[in-house]
Amino acid sequence: MKRIAIFASGEGTNAERIIRYFEGNKAVEITLVVTNKEQAGVIRRAENLKVPAMYLPAKDFKEGKINEVMRQHQIDFIVLAGFLLHVPDSLLEDYPNRMINIHPSLLPKFGGKGMYGGRVHEAVLAAGEQESGITIHYVNEHYDEGAVIRQAKCPVLPDDTPDTLASRVHGLEYEYFPVVIEELMEKL
Repeated sequence: MKRIAIFASGEGTNAERIIRYFEGNKAVEITLVVTNKEQAGVIRRAENLKVPAMYLPAKDFKEGKINEVMRQHQIDFIVLAGFLLHVPDSLLEDYPNRMINIHPSLLPKFGGKGMYGGRVHEAVLAAGEQESGITIHYVNEHYDEGAVIRQAKCPVLPDDTPDTLASRVHGLEYEYFPVVIEELMEKL
């Protein structure tokens, strides 16, 4: 049984999709959801789906407590699903090529520190891009610069707003992220 921890900072719609996708799976278990935001909606979503959720303040990540938590829960793999905090080097060292992230653009465009959610979609529209999409990538020491695992595209329409573009991009996230996680678990 492969044990996955999901890190999220917000509402947790991707986390919920991933948890639901793996319900009843005999080879993969979503063991824990971790957030750095005390009031994050992901906590409620995880608890509603009977997955333990834990709040850890940013300092506990920086000071290495997160590494201890991962060891206690015997986590094999970490999935960042809307997690905005920089991952400490010590955790990257403990999980080389076993931590992935999803980003709501076609990296390397529109990535990096501070580029998340609506900010990304606004930047895509302001740049006059013809397409957008998602990038699923390994996590390294730099925001959104890890090796790309998969990208999926959608058109940017002439009358798009950040919200309408976000809706199409979320559809890609929901479709591809759990499948890619499953493929990676088969290789572990």
